[in-house]
Amino acid sequence: MEIAEFQQLMSDLYAHNDRKRGPAATMLWLVEEVGELAEAVRRDDRENLREELADCFAWVGALANLYGIDLEEAFLEKYPDKCPTCGQKPCICTD
Repeated sequence: MEIAEFQQLMSDLYAHNDRKRGPAATMLWLVEEVGELAEAVRRDDRENLREELADCFAWVGALANLYGIDLEEAFLEKYPDKCPTCGQKPCICTD
């Protein structure tokens, strides 16, 4: 699945709810999912980790759709096949 297909799927499934909820509440849902992801990492719960990563990805897609942002375009602009900080591939940053 391409990123654009993912965004379209999220729109087809949830855009009506996302628009009613609005960006601020959608962001809160994303933060809640990130908290659940953090808990899965802390417990080293691989099964739940997969689920929480998928949930976080879905909420990022919802938020991008609310703002009309093409995630693939934004990602490639920020990460053009090299590290945006050091400009190298692979990254040679120390942190």
